[in-house]
Amino acid sequence: MATKQKKPAEFTELPVLPVRDTVLFPNAILPLTVGRESSLRLVNELKEEERFIAVVSQRDPRVDNPQAVDLYQIGTAAYIHKIIKLPNQSLFVFVEGLQRLALLEVIQQEPYLRARVKQLADTIPTEKTSDFEALVRSVTSIFQQVVQLSPTLSDDLQTVVMNIDDPSRLSDFIAANLPSLSSTEKQELLESLDLKGRLERLTRILARELEVLQLRSKIQSDVQDQVTQSQREYYLREQMKAIQKELGESDEQQEIEELRKKIEAAGMSEEARKEALRELSRLAKMSPAAADYHVTRTYLDWLVVLPWTKVSDARVDLRKAKEVLDADHYDLEKVKERILDYLAVLQLKPQLKGPILCFVGPPGVGKTSLGKSIARALDRKFVRMSLGGIHDEAEIRGHRRTYIGALPGQIIQGIRRAETRDPIFMLDEVDKIGRDFRGDPSSALLEVLDPEQNAHFRDNYLDVQFDLSKVLFICTANVLDTVPPPLLDRMEVLELQGYTEEEKIEIAFQHLIPKQTEEHGIKSPEQIEFTRDALRDVIRHYTREAGCRNVEREIATVCRKQARKIAEGSTERLVVTPDNLRDFLGIPRFRLETELVERTRQPGVAVGLAWTPTGGDVLFVEANVMKGGKGFTMTGHVGQVMQESMQAALAWVRAHAADYGIDADFFQSSDIHIHVPAGAIPKDGPSAGVTMVTALLSALTHRPLRERVAMTGEITLSGQVLPVGGIKEKVLAAKRAGVREIFLPADNEPNVQEDLGAEMLEGLELHYVKTIREVAELALEKNPVPVEAREPAREVAFAHTPDAPAN
Repeated sequence: MATKQKKPAEFTELPVLPVRDTVLFPNAILPLTVGRESSLRLVNELKEEERFIAVVSQRDPRVDNPQAVDLYQIGTAAYIHKIIKLPNQSLFVFVEGLQRLALLEVIQQEPYLRARVKQLADTIPTEKTSDFEALVRSVTSIFQQVVQLSPTLSDDLQTVVMNIDDPSRLSDFIAANLPSLSSTEKQELLESLDLKGRLERLTRILARELEVLQLRSKIQSDVQDQVTQSQREYYLREQMKAIQKELGESDEQQEIEELRKKIEAAGMSEEARKEALRELSRLAKMSPAAADYHVTRTYLDWLVVLPWTKVSDARVDLRKAKEVLDADHYDLEKVKERILDYLAVLQLKPQLKGPILCFVGPPGVGKTSLGKSIARALDRKFVRMSLGGIHDEAEIRGHRRTYIGALPGQIIQGIRRAETRDPIFMLDEVDKIGRDFRGDPSSALLEVLDPEQNAHFRDNYLDVQFDLSKVLFICTANVLDTVPPPLLDRMEVLELQGYTEEEKIEIAFQHLIPKQTEEHGIKSPEQIEFTRDALRDVIRHYTREAGCRNVEREIATVCRKQARKIAEGSTERLVVTPDNLRDFLGIPRFRLETELVERTRQPGVAVGLAWTPTGGDVLFVEANVMKGGKGFTMTGHVGQVMQESMQAALAWVRAHAADYGIDADFFQSSDIHIHVPAGAIPKDGPSAGVTMVTALLSALTHRPLRERVAMTGEITLSGQVLPVGGIKEKVLAAKRAGVREIFLPADNEPNVQEDLGAEMLEGLELHYVKTIREVAELALEKNPVPVEAREPAREVAFAHTPDAPAN
């Protein structure tokens, strides 16, 4: 095939084959895989006697469809010797470089590149001086040494290079066969037409490669005597040691001395210092190849890095702390007062131990963010650890050092991250800790959260005492039912109850709207403004929660809509009002007031109040009486306690049937069914007792419940109404649902006076009752519904259902 090749002077235009990360030199044969559609078209259209192409490298190999600007200007004229078709439709071609060339002008873009080219000749010195001859011999000699030391180059290359007389061909041959050259360096050598300059550059590259290979050979020879097949890890460590020695890094003895200085300067307790020095003595006698070397070294690193004596140097400033707490959170007066009380005592007695606080409340009321705010008010570091889903007690106390990959527990790791021994340490979701065969993390927390014990906390990994008494631990929980009593006994519980409608509006104006407008790149009030009525509609008809998370999401939705309009070029200022709110948020999701009225039109339906982990909620109880005999059915996924409340309610109604004009033997000829809707949701607790009695009386006397009335309270067989919990959440839920009158146990009146302000009770009439008779007398209509007006209550779609009513 070589006999068919043209002479270099005949090339004036050629098809261009772009290649990635590859440079073809003249007189070199190179295998190439051709897979691009344009390149395949180029190769397939070449005639048998005209297999000449221009091979040019891409500037950026990531470009899949290169144009003229993506290619280097200098390439190589080449001849395709052989074409092999591969199973994946690509081609495997062998090309031989013929001559350097320059791309003058691209004359064809599709289906492949074709360009006018100009052949380039090397600039060779007219007279071969002794300097030039020495340069050629130096290149040849260094390359031969590289071949001898390189494990990847064939020894035959030494013979081949000795037989090349042409300096230009010699430089191209070496450049093509040197594996350490990058594509950029190869391209620079290809573009170098000055032969002497090319040889000088090649000499520098070869000298650098030779130095690297000699150093590698020296490192291998230093460790070769100690290597066996079964000591691979030992070999690698010795190789690293030889590398460090060549780099002039510090030896092991210097490291031991540095560790000793760090131990002395760390301010450890006497026990920890003795243990650290003992381990350091063991480390000094170990070989770096020993299995325990890195275990001991890691242990010492942990000991010296802990803040044994370092504390925050910020002074207590009550005024600043109050300003920070008020700026970050609206309301929450009880919690703020407790924090300020702690700071006042700390100012008088700096050695005060940190309290163990537990914030309990529904999601979205600001428990976690309050911890961050406290840290900012105290000028202390803040560390947060989520306990949700933790099953292994080693997460708290750490693993013993006998285990591979052992580490201290999250408590010690958090102290290390804080770099002080008195940070604000938040243990989030303490009510969601799990337990299994690996241990009980809540039991491991008993020592951490006991002010009398945590001054001597002993992590399994450190195995020395560490003082946690200066740490201010703050736990958060949604409910306390799942927190073990011994753990709960160690914490001071502060309840964060749900927000009222007006409180949410103020929080939105002070915190949520500024935050969301800033995050969405909108200026308020220049580009967007929320009216109070619009926010009130958002809270009433688009959210139902004790906190503010969903309110913030709905505000963010409106901000995104306005941001999109601004991005599309609109300059109109948006004022969000109740009239245009539906354009942004869609139809209202909750229709509390209409639902309350429609559900209670027919007899047998009463409205109760329930406490849930997400706040309060209204609870409908339906009773129906039908012909039968002594049948009593209870449905609605109710728990054991609620079933017993239903039985107690029926017993009281049967005992006092005559007082309400009901046949005393009605149960002998009737079946009674009590249903609590939303049957898929578990419900339990005794606080719906008065609601069940009222529903039964309503069904048996055909007297419907008065409009917009709700109630809560536990009952006894003697007709007493007992106090229940969650009064604030229940009252707020009733107000959100449009209730106007609420019946509460008389013993809960102090809770109302303490937790509910006048603005929260605005528009509500509260009745404090001691007996069931008082509820029946005031809650039911005076006259029964006429027979012709009685019909089954219409099913109304639930806007929301309670999760799990409790006391």
